[in-house]
Amino acid sequence: MPDLDDVRRIAAGLPGSEERAMTGGAAWFVRNKLYAWECHPWPSIPADMRAIIAAELVVGVKVADRVDALALVEMQPGVFLRTTTSWGEPKVAFRMAAIDRDHLAELVTEGWRVQAPKYLRRAFAAGG
Repeated sequence: MPDLDDVRRIAAGLPGSEERAMTGGAAWFVRNKLYAWECHPWPSIPADMRAIIAAELVVGVKVADRVDALALVEMQPGVFLRTTTSWGEPKVAFRMAAIDRDHLAELVTEGWRVQAPKYLRRAFAAGG
């Protein structure tokens, strides 16, 4: 089962990535734009989703658009939460206990790509 150290390892390999400790837990930024975070059971989250987040490790990532987030939830409802809050959209949250390491790497990297400036995306694509 992946954990936050796996997210840290993936994020450390992404140009311009920076981890910060936030009120709700760990969060990762690229050029001051949030792309991945440890979810916290905030009161603004629907009660059923808040219960899941309070009971287990849930991570959120930015996605290209809301349709991508909805597709992930529909394809794997046991992995992806149907909703958290409307702020910060488009995004998706997932249960770490239910995701495999390859998919985790894909999600974190894609979240970074969504937020990273072109020059960092080009550097990453070039291998440096």
